[in-house]
Amino acid sequence: MSASQIPETQKAVIFYENGGELQYKDIPVPKPKSNEILINVKYSGVCHTDLHAWKGDWPLPTKLPLVGGHEGAGVVVAIGENVKGWKIGDYAGIKWLNGSCMACEYCELSNESNCPEADLSGYTHDGSFQQYATADAVQAARIPAGTDLAEVAPVLCAGITVYKALKSANLRAGEWVAISGACGGLGSLAIQYAKAMGYRVLGIDGGDEKAALFNELGGEVFIDFTKTKDVTKAVIDATNGGAHGVINVSVSEAAIEASTVYCRANGTVVLVGLPGGAKCKSDVFNQVVKSTTIVGSYVGNRADTREALDFFARGLVKSPIKVVGLSELPSIYEKMQKGAIVGRYVVDTSK
Repeated sequence: MSASQIPETQKAVIFYENGGELQYKDIPVPKPKSNEILINVKYSGVCHTDLHAWKGDWPLPTKLPLVGGHEGAGVVVAIGENVKGWKIGDYAGIKWLNGSCMACEYCELSNESNCPEADLSGYTHDGSFQQYATADAVQAARIPAGTDLAEVAPVLCAGITVYKALKSANLRAGEWVAISGACGGLGSLAIQYAKAMGYRVLGIDGGDEKAALFNELGGEVFIDFTKTKDVTKAVIDATNGGAHGVINVSVSEAAIEASTVYCRANGTVVLVGLPGGAKCKSDVFNQVVKSTTIVGSYVGNRADTREALDFFARGLVKSPIKVVGLSELPSIYEKMQKGAIVGRYVVDTSK
């Protein structure tokens, strides 16, 4: 697409106040800054974070008005004058970390997501729920040519996030990983990454539909919390002593607390899901005697992104997706609030 073919306006979903009307309307196409690329977003995954951004219920304020979305997959159509290493027509991804200062202690250590100046797609920077979006060229994800852009979209946040969380659990092949919230958007990818990394996978979630998805994705033991009286005992029994690592992607405070109990001695509890206002309660005696570790895992850096996309490109993970038009975003948020989503919704920006 030449510069002359980039339109002046585009379709987007925008809101002007937190919790306000989600308007599907025409807005101007942004112009890339000198350090940015402009991406013609073809598809965008819909993440729980997008719901929080719209509601404004996190302690970090959003920009307003705001175009949400941070799992955008598309094609580079314009390049800022200082950008190196990208060309028109490349496949590129918009991820949660849109850009960072690249000069502070955190950026120096490749922990760019912890940068105090971090710019967040669909939060402090207009995101991927529009047909054209900008991204800092350093942080934009490099998607291999020929990749299915609808399929890869959820990997850009959900995939990278769970892959990084699994790395943070410090597991060895053959050890048990418990995934709490196993069959939502993050969990369904976590099952596959965990299998590809050689771990034994135990999933905790509720309902027959989730159980079926878990088995389809190759998980080993499924515990339905709606039918199991004592989930903690069930996990300890199934894993012969507790999970070596736990990935908490559910948004239940009680489930997070339980994970500190069914984690095996010397194991690691990884906090990933972000229920607003929740606390992670761990019994000090239990934690000390069992020498367990509790870690927070945010999103991946550039290397995690490359590695997570490589698993996808090699066919080791796929995202169970449902594709609908961008204009249907409000109804996806409704389903999300009811906990009625299995797998991941992806929006087609052309509809």
